[in-house]
Amino acid sequence: MDPAGHTPAAEVGSRVVDEDWYGTELADRSWQGCTFVDVDLTEALVRSCRFQECTFERVRFNAATVEQSSFAACTFTACSFFDATLDGCRWDGGVFVACSWKPVTVRGGSWWGVSLVDADLREQTLSGLRLVEADLSGADLRDVDLRGADLTGADLRRARLEGADLRGCRLSAADLEDAGVRGVRLDVVGAVALAGSLGAVVDTDA
Repeated sequence: MDPAGHTPAAEVGSRVVDEDWYGTELADRSWQGCTFVDVDLTEALVRSCRFQECTFERVRFNAATVEQSSFAACTFTACSFFDATLDGCRWDGGVFVACSWKPVTVRGGSWWGVSLVDADLREQTLSGLRLVEADLSGADLRDVDLRGADLTGADLRRARLEGADLRGCRLSAADLEDAGVRGVRLDVVGAVALAGSLGAVVDTDA
């Protein structure tokens, strides 16, 4: 908000190129249909901001803290989230291409329908996330903590899940064709869902 307590109007269709926003604090601001190219947001604080149908190319979120912000239907290409903290954010409908994630801290939030095809998320903590209908095909999820996550209808074809913790995870209608599941940690409900997704006929009355 501005000093008078008013919420600034959304920026629409603007293009931000090669800007140094290192350590900048962005709060209560909105962007719609904007493009960000080679912007440095290292150690920035992004709080309660809204981005709708924006494009991010080679943007550096390294060590940034992003809190209670929304990135609806945004596209991220070759962006870096190294050591970033993503706290309670919505990334619904987002597309991530060739982005760098490790390590990243994710605290809750909604990632409904995101595309993370072939993403390398090894050993990260994604517990409690809403990943309904997310495209995680080919993603490397080895040793990832997905406890309590909602993967209903998610595409996990060819994903590597070896050693992942899926206890309390919702897997209804998830596609796990050709997924690597050796050593996956499951509870009873998850085991039944996994077996069913792999084509097994589960007789719970036996």
